[in-house]
Amino acid sequence: MVERDDKFEVSEQFEKMRFIGYVLEIGYEYVTIITADSYKQNVGGIPRGSFLVAVPDKLDGLPPHFSLLRVDSTAPTPLSKEVQQTYFELHKRSMPEIDRFTAGELQWGALKTNVMGMFYPNPSNKDKIEFSGDVNNVVSGHRYKVYSPTADILEIIVNGTLNPKNQWSLGKLRFTECQLPFQNIAPLDVDAMVSTEDFKGFRTAMFGKTRLGKSNVVKLIAESLIVSTKDDKSVGQLIFDINGEYANDNPQDGNISIRSKYSDRCEVYAINKRPETPSKPLKLNFYLQPEKSIKIIGSLLRQSGRDSIYITNFGSLDLPSIEDIQGLSSGDKLRAQRRILAYWACLYEAGFSNGVVGNPLRTKGSSLNPQFSEGLRMRIYDVQDPSDLPEPPTELNSLVTEFKRLNSFSRNNPDDPSLKSGSGKKLIDPELSSILSFLDPGGVGAGASKLLPPIKKYHDKEAGDFIIEILSHIDEGKTVILDLGSADETVRSYFSDYLSTEIFRHQERKFTSNNLGKHYVQLYFEEAHNLFPKNDNDVTDVYSRFAKEGAKFHIGMVYSTQSPSTVNKDLLAQTENFFVAHLSSQDEVNALAKLNTSYDGLQRDILNSKTKGYIRMLTFSNRFVIPIQAKLFQ
Repeated sequence: MVERDDKFEVSEQFEKMRFIGYVLEIGYEYVTIITADSYKQNVGGIPRGSFLVAVPDKLDGLPPHFSLLRVDSTAPTPLSKEVQQTYFELHKRSMPEIDRFTAGELQWGALKTNVMGMFYPNPSNKDKIEFSGDVNNVVSGHRYKVYSPTADILEIIVNGTLNPKNQWSLGKLRFTECQLPFQNIAPLDVDAMVSTEDFKGFRTAMFGKTRLGKSNVVKLIAESLIVSTKDDKSVGQLIFDINGEYANDNPQDGNISIRSKYSDRCEVYAINKRPETPSKPLKLNFYLQPEKSIKIIGSLLRQSGRDSIYITNFGSLDLPSIEDIQGLSSGDKLRAQRRILAYWACLYEAGFSNGVVGNPLRTKGSSLNPQFSEGLRMRIYDVQDPSDLPEPPTELNSLVTEFKRLNSFSRNNPDDPSLKSGSGKKLIDPELSSILSFLDPGGVGAGASKLLPPIKKYHDKEAGDFIIEILSHIDEGKTVILDLGSADETVRSYFSDYLSTEIFRHQERKFTSNNLGKHYVQLYFEEAHNLFPKNDNDVTDVYSRFAKEGAKFHIGMVYSTQSPSTVNKDLLAQTENFFVAHLSSQDEVNALAKLNTSYDGLQRDILNSKTKGYIRMLTFSNRFVIPIQAKLFQ
């Protein structure tokens, strides 16, 4: 670049030169440059935040190198007062024609720049470029010339520090929001690259107001991992899609989804199936997964404001899984089976389609038999002869009848001897009592038949164990998208917490058995401030564990939020990659600059710029913030 400019100077092709000035004052952190309007015009302008390079006028045997500068602001010159006096006099005279000599004097000015570091050849390998965040020496200012970098030099500045593996274009270098070219000179065309290696096992933050392109950048990152791992399938991804934009196309906005573009590498699970999108149900078989479904019921009942004691007691139950029941002793096993059967009765009473197949509880006789003694059944059905008893329940409707009769009898005859087992224990323990009271409150309030129907939409009798399926897809290197677009906030939070915990445990088991290999999991969270705990003292939460232990277990995450200050500080402190769009709060940009000092000095630009997709990027490989215009995912 220097030799090229020298040739242009000799041939008097000054308009082609990249030279922009001299050093007026130099230090280790700041450099003040003296420049002129004609130099700025030749290079298409020097906006704030743009990069300049300071080059020694003589290398004195050293290899080619340059100091990187970033324009911060204008600066006063030793003649600033005289220039102001001249303008004052001219204005007094209504700005007469300025003679060429005066105009030549007035065009000079100064710029204050920040020293970002130095690019130089690796001493051991001259073909490799190194960057240092400092400079090894400063000499007198007259020994430097300052240039606006060419496209080739900008390529080194923007992408030279990146991990060379799996690079992917995220957009174009863009210094200003203003798109009007200065002197009709278009900005230099430089790709802004990322390395997908910087996302594997790392934390990535997307900060910015809504509708300004955060989701588009997330799609680009997810796409880069899909494409770069098409051969080795070394990254599985899980996207929590709260707005349905990753799973579903939106023709109205011209948006294509990740699922549509990479259908062979994506699987969609949806709470509510959309006709145009192939998907599997993100639902539970409430009958066969009682330990999980009771949690959803409890959360939704609490959210609806139902706080009667019998409702609270039911919603707070901890039911065992069907698998866990089989390991209990005979007495405990029978009591657990009865609780599950009573829970099934509540579900059926509320209109949940029958999801019981075979005899999952392995009860004696019928799969729905609570195995009450003949004497007790004679009492609750009020018959004198065993032959008058109905058969033990074989269908859910008769099971509902059996438990309702038991509940009514125990309510009216609490001390009846038949309500005790042979060992003298109460046949209806507190847990079973809570379920029976919810099944049939006895006129004191609404029961299962009134309170549970709104929750039916989260049940599917055909639903398998989607956790096993999703973990299998992720291990195969697929991208799994959870379409939570129409889900209740409580259900959305439940699935996010539950699946995050299961993935963490899955990766932890692989780590302890030395089976992680080179496989990674990447998680994506939208509106992370609704999921991540605000309590910085809660270090046992799964998201805090992602922040602290995720890299060890090959778990990376990308999280988006409009407000960095609302996210857990442990996670923020551990985040390596930042993509920042417009923020409207001074407090938020100050918090960002305090969190990552690379953004200090850029606060005003972040506050003022509102163009969609205009992002200030800092990845693990970047040594300084790169302003880019993200390309459109399409």
